[in-house]
Amino acid sequence: MTEKSRITPKNSATAEHRWHLARDDFSVEITDLEYAVMRLDQSFSRWQSECMAAVTGAALSGQENALMHVIYMHERPKTVRDLLHMTNRQDVANMQYELRKLIKSGLIEKNGTARTGVYYSTTSEGARVCEDYAALRRSVLLKMAEATSGIQSAAAAATACLEQMERVYETATREVATFHRRR
Repeated sequence: MTEKSRITPKNSATAEHRWHLARDDFSVEITDLEYAVMRLDQSFSRWQSECMAAVTGAALSGQENALMHVIYMHERPKTVRDLLHMTNRQDVANMQYELRKLIKSGLIEKNGTARTGVYYSTTSEGARVCEDYAALRRSVLLKMAEATSGIQSAAAAATACLEQMERVYETATREVATFHRRR
């Protein structure tokens, strides 16, 4: 099969999707997924910021909001290492900045020392904010999602797909790292 025949679209719908990242049907599907994830990430971050502003009046980023909810999760304190692991992040300096911002806003507190271990937990105000956020989320977002036909099964399938893709990206990242580290 020649390169031209391999990338010639079988129908006009996929022909419109062809570009440098998507040259065949499989790469069109993966690229469409990536593009949808990028747009979803931005929409989700805006939702988190607006929802948080509605319950606190504070301007917090989506990552700061997510960090606060992870800290509040199961109402148990977390270390920076826990937070990095649970959010699949590696940007320690950025996370530390976000933690300082949440501490300054009175939503979380830092306990312990480097010797005994440093833990972050929500303050009573932070817990109230998390609960108010959850209530607003239920009354707006979940109510709208519930009214969308087939969303529950689609969400379960999307979650499974995204978790599979997370593993593929992690493995591919390690592989690609060997290319530029060889030089």
